[in-house]
Amino acid sequence: MSAFCLPQARAQDPARPALPLLFDARERIAQPDLTPLARLRFLTTVDFPPFNFIDQSGKLSGFHVDLAREICRELEIEAKCQIQALPFDELRPALDAGEGEAIIAGIAVTPELRGRYAFSRPYMQLPARFAVNTKAAGGKGDVAGLAGKPVGVVAGTTHEAMFRAFFPKLNARAFPARGAMLSALRMGEVAAAFSDGVQLSFWVASTEAAGCCSLIDGAYVSQRFLGEGLAILHRRDAPLLTQALDHALLALSRQGRLADLYLRYFPDGIY
Repeated sequence: MSAFCLPQARAQDPARPALPLLFDARERIAQPDLTPLARLRFLTTVDFPPFNFIDQSGKLSGFHVDLAREICRELEIEAKCQIQALPFDELRPALDAGEGEAIIAGIAVTPELRGRYAFSRPYMQLPARFAVNTKAAGGKGDVAGLAGKPVGVVAGTTHEAMFRAFFPKLNARAFPARGAMLSALRMGEVAAAFSDGVQLSFWVASTEAAGCCSLIDGAYVSQRFLGEGLAILHRRDAPLLTQALDHALLALSRQGRLADLYLRYFPDGIY
């Protein structure tokens, strides 16, 4: 599947970043009867900010935590809902052992996991983006302006493979680690970097970047390289849970509540 560029998404307010819709507004997914469900425990982690983290008051917080709560509210099963944080490597063993019903922690959907688990519909895609050093790029804020200039990528990553496949005329300069790539970008040793859009969006706004850089408009999504998007993983023996999660995600998308969560944790947008 080829990559495609999502133009900088806009809501009704031109200055307000928007979350691209992944659900057809005309689609209908019936809400199943969850009366037999004794509990819905979401398993997550604490080390994937802003998706899951411990806030300054010591509470489990993040996009995924609030999304789980919104799903339970939409399904009207708040009294049955729980959220538990575990180390990432313990998530699937805990699910397999019946210690939880679903994992909401940014696990990538792979054919191997598809064979063992069920997934909800994707609720967010993580795009690749270009960040440019405004001086080194000559003030040009588009991909065409990078012709003949070095673009940093992290060696051996899916983003490097995606960059080389879809921008073969641009000059890639591979770095052994993300930190080295971003340091070179800040110093102007490369005109731009191509990497995960979430990480780049937070980095360009950080004190570490020191105002050196900005994102080029446009977000690149490729199922071949970046997967299907973020989804909720659960056991295959719970088809009603799959339907319930999809019903809730569709409702949250249609009502704008999913977009509101996105803006809460990504106020500058990632697309």
